[in-house]
Amino acid sequence: MPVNTILGLFAKSPIKPLQEHINKVHHCCKLLVPFFEAVNVNDWEEAERRRAEISQAEKQADDLKREIRLKLPRGIFMPVERTDMLELLTQQDKIANKAKDISGRILGRQLTLPADTQVDFMAYVKRCIDATNQAKKAINELDELLETGFKGREVELVEEMIHRLDEIEDDTDRLQVKLRRQFQQVEAQYSPIDMMFLYQILEWVGDLADQAERVGARLELMLARS
Repeated sequence: MPVNTILGLFAKSPIKPLQEHINKVHHCCKLLVPFFEAVNVNDWEEAERRRAEISQAEKQADDLKREIRLKLPRGIFMPVERTDMLELLTQQDKIANKAKDISGRILGRQLTLPADTQVDFMAYVKRCIDATNQAKKAINELDELLETGFKGREVELVEEMIHRLDEIEDDTDRLQVKLRRQFQQVEAQYSPIDMMFLYQILEWVGDLADQAERVGARLELMLARS
């Protein structure tokens, strides 16, 4: 994103670029759904195309992060510390990085999920993306929080969103445990090295939800300080 566009966003709102960034991060994560759908039917050409889209979205998020860090004005008069905003930005960016890592590892080794686990695995992926979406919703309330001076009903609404984010992350933990058991039941049928990487992918997908929860925790800390 061009520098003058970044500055234009700052002119509209001191937190608007942060919202633009989380929107791009969530878009990056959503692309994992068609990516895994292609993987599940061994359509590696389509998977490679989807991987390229994920990589491009991650690069756009990374470029936006860099510009925000460079251009975030100092001394903004608002009830949010500049350091808090930069830390929130860092936590958001880790989500997109993880989505790129997941697709890269799967494609690089052409890993296929055990057939009996694919339905539950896709439910797991989508639930983790629900977490990134919930983080996006919470960050996109920052404008309203700013207008109300971080007080009143808007604060309660965001706190409810963060609580809901915690609940979604708990769901992903339960789904991960279930899938790990399913992997254990079939692991003898697969290459030990492939299974090692599949267990790693299982953890990395869960990291999407874990990292989204960390975004919520940073936002909650900002509310407490305001």
